[in-house]
Amino acid sequence: MGGNRCVSSSRVQAANPNGKTQRIELTPWDLQLLLVGSIQKGLLFPKPKAGLIHHLETSLSHTLDHFPPLAGRLASTDEHDDTISFFIDCNNAGALFVHAAADGVTISDVLKPVYVPSVVKSFFPLSGVKNYEGTSKPLLAVQVTELVDGIFIGCTINHLVVDGTSFWHFFNSWAEISRGLVHLSKPPVLQRWFLGGTDHPIRIPQSHFKRSHEDQFVSPPLQERVFHFTKENIVKLKAKANAEVGTNKISSLQALLSHLWQSVIRNKTLDPEEEVHYRVLVGARPRLNELAEQYFGNAVQTASLTMKVKELLEQGLGNVAWQMNRVVATHSEEKLKKFLEAWTASPSLITMRSVTSNALVTSSSPWFNIYGNDFGWGRPVAVRSGPGNKHDGKITVFRGVDEGSIDIEACLSRETLEAMANDEEFMAAVTI
Repeated sequence: MGGNRCVSSSRVQAANPNGKTQRIELTPWDLQLLLVGSIQKGLLFPKPKAGLIHHLETSLSHTLDHFPPLAGRLASTDEHDDTISFFIDCNNAGALFVHAAADGVTISDVLKPVYVPSVVKSFFPLSGVKNYEGTSKPLLAVQVTELVDGIFIGCTINHLVVDGTSFWHFFNSWAEISRGLVHLSKPPVLQRWFLGGTDHPIRIPQSHFKRSHEDQFVSPPLQERVFHFTKENIVKLKAKANAEVGTNKISSLQALLSHLWQSVIRNKTLDPEEEVHYRVLVGARPRLNELAEQYFGNAVQTASLTMKVKELLEQGLGNVAWQMNRVVATHSEEKLKKFLEAWTASPSLITMRSVTSNALVTSSSPWFNIYGNDFGWGRPVAVRSGPGNKHDGKITVFRGVDEGSIDIEACLSRETLEAMANDEEFMAAVTI
């Protein structure tokens, strides 16, 4: 398999900046992510016609007219009380656009191996950049990599600017403009929302920022595998989980993630009394009336379920999924607002080390519109994520190609993934 080479690199600015949005303040949901990495997701397409690169650059420029934060930069202010504050300066400094070529690499080379090939990491720009570096690095970077028989469009977006919902909102909008649409189907709501009475910019103690900044995280050698679950098998897992506890409230995703969690822990060598954690992201948009569906920014909260190894493995699928359901259900409007109030009074920054200890952490969602991203030459054939924020236990959930199916991209040690492949109970629900 060949390598990846850069053909060209350029800066893409908004074609017609209106200047209405100059400065965007950041909320606790945004600021808590200062020390972690960007969101990196990308789509694999069959090879389109010639002239693609110029077309994508031009359509990106017009898309940035609607998303001025993505053409801007992060700005910081050292306050007089030993604190620091951040905001997005919509200065149209521009996004990074990279044209690359993966010589000798085919679509089959990307999709056929059991484990995600390492070349996929090279399909994403600005890997390893932390969110606070947005003061000097672009907040959006796009890389279009030409394969022998396809292309991969990889996006890296600063996580202070977007969550998963907003990431795909931008991607979907770019595809619309690339297809020739003049008006977006879902214009973004750019103004950040704050609790009443919140003073902004929110100030973070300098000492806190520097202390957390020094907490370096080194991930062990890991592999990634994409597990495919059909709609039929997901329906069976959901029915089994609900039947075991006599309810109908457990969702398909809760049943599926519980099935995965049990297999991961079953195939690790852990003390039965050891505590393990499952962290899922809970969307705030449908839980807060103040947030529009098109709210552009971060609006998610982490829900965490903790169990002892023996409890997780001895209890049936239904009991584990029910506990996950109950943890998610506690994230009411009141709880979300209490978090915002408490964080503003006492800021706390997430580090990779703080979220990864004996934990599976799920990001993304099967609700995101992945395969509707037609740029004018057809639907994508696959989605993959970049190396950003990867750790032992990072679980990325994607909508599958077929209606109702779900793909789970599991980042784990090779030993654990090999053991899971021989786990008959787990693999019974997986489609090879």
